[in-house]
Amino acid sequence: MRIAALALAVVGIGSTASASEPPRFSEFRYDGHAQERVKTGPGQYRNPILSGYYPDPSVTRVGDDYYLVLSSFAHFPGLPVFRSKDLVNWTQIGNAIDRPEQLDFTGMRTSQAVFAPDISFHDGVFYIVNTCVECRGNFVITAKDPAGPWSNPIWLPFEGIDPSIYWEGDKAYIVNNRAPAEPPRYDGHRAIWIQEYDWRAGKMVGESTQLINGGVDLSKKPVWIEGPHIVRKDGYYYLTAAEGGTSVNHSQVVLRSRDLRGPYVPYAGNPIMTQRDLDPARPNPITSSGHAKLVQTQTGDWYATFLAVRPYEGDSYNIGRETFLLPVTWKDGWPIILPNGQAIPFVAAKPRLPVGTPGPIPTSGEFGYVDGFDGAKLGLQWVGIRTPKAPFYRLDRGDLVMGRGTRLGDLSGAPAFVGRRQQHAVATMSTTVRFTPDRDGDRAGLAAVQSDANYAFFGITRIGGTPVVALYLSDKGQERLVASAPMPAGPVTLTIRVVGASMAFDYAGATGTRTLAKDVDARVLSTKTAGGFVGTLVGPYAWTETP
Repeated sequence: MRIAALALAVVGIGSTASASEPPRFSEFRYDGHAQERVKTGPGQYRNPILSGYYPDPSVTRVGDDYYLVLSSFAHFPGLPVFRSKDLVNWTQIGNAIDRPEQLDFTGMRTSQAVFAPDISFHDGVFYIVNTCVECRGNFVITAKDPAGPWSNPIWLPFEGIDPSIYWEGDKAYIVNNRAPAEPPRYDGHRAIWIQEYDWRAGKMVGESTQLINGGVDLSKKPVWIEGPHIVRKDGYYYLTAAEGGTSVNHSQVVLRSRDLRGPYVPYAGNPIMTQRDLDPARPNPITSSGHAKLVQTQTGDWYATFLAVRPYEGDSYNIGRETFLLPVTWKDGWPIILPNGQAIPFVAAKPRLPVGTPGPIPTSGEFGYVDGFDGAKLGLQWVGIRTPKAPFYRLDRGDLVMGRGTRLGDLSGAPAFVGRRQQHAVATMSTTVRFTPDRDGDRAGLAAVQSDANYAFFGITRIGGTPVVALYLSDKGQERLVASAPMPAGPVTLTIRVVGASMAFDYAGATGTRTLAKDVDARVLSTKTAGGFVGTLVGPYAWTETP
């Protein structure tokens, strides 16, 4: 059996400071619904194809199979890998970062660490090239099986972010965002560079060449040209990249050249996809689209995976940046993902590919699931925060038993927390916990975590010597008690209900179900309030005071 992540493996937990039994969680339930009312007909698929916090999608085709890798920042295990037959139905098959010796995220905030991976395949080997922000920079990992295990990183000696590999014959070239070959003229002035990568020796060789300075038109001071990818078609090299930053001004642009090292000429109709010019008050908007990668199917058609968001109001969204799919059309020798002025559709025609089989866990549309904690190990979808130094949980006869970790917000280690993505703006999440706190401050319950500084804790604790059910909210690191009530006898079922910008918190025990708090402002868990690049994770969390 392949070794999984240390803290997410089925092993014994460390000792707890409490003399009582450690917290035990039974079942995690999720039910999610979209704000938009969407119906798909025969031969159609629904966007997004991966709902919730699955940003920076990089897709590649190997034979009749498609593989997708996503950013995961400081969540561990990281870099989720998915497989599909039809570009619509996806199944997670692994996490490329699943061993503590690969990368150490200690001390990093949730929106640091691994950004914008790229996946490719050559000569029987899969490659992921990536950036670890606040680690050692850019690196390559490899695997013969995309499900893993993936190698330890090979570190690369250049600065910047968002590397990708372009393969031409038996040669590899890495293209990425770096500083321009001149003093930056303005904030966000970056450049795209290329250099050969000796994949046999695992090192960069030859000279680096700047391909793009600033973006499509340097005179307009374009910001954050990034996420570059190169494809070759009909004698041209096409370089596609994101431009404008990852918020509402995000876009995708394209340039082309007859020579790999340029000069690259921009498409006169750029951008080839953006939503920034549409009315922000339109109903059910999809915004902030970009960071696309093109892939050609075995039938000769072209598609692009890209990220975008579904805000519930203004630019507020809690579920993170999501993965979308659209066909690419070629016009006068240029690829177009979406003509300017058109909104990203929620429904589109399926690719001309064999019908894929839906995975065991839905990734698109409205869905729910129940995790009974009754397997040999937690599913691949469960992640924690930062690289753990020691195991902090075990699975025991249908229970998740939590041990010791750091407190939420403490960057020095990994909290005893495992979460699943909130994948819908309208969602209900619940678990049942058995726990008796020994000291004031001991906690066990559900945590909804957007960042180290912005989170909600809803569960059992002790205040002034009395066990209670309590709700705490943290905004920018300032935690406050919202509400509390006497703890009911026996197991307590905790439920978080979210509808866009509003949250409610219910608890149930032997005497029935009660609402502890309602109409709580959910924007504390939005990216707009919390900052960063991730989405909300919800799951069991425990912490005990040191005696």
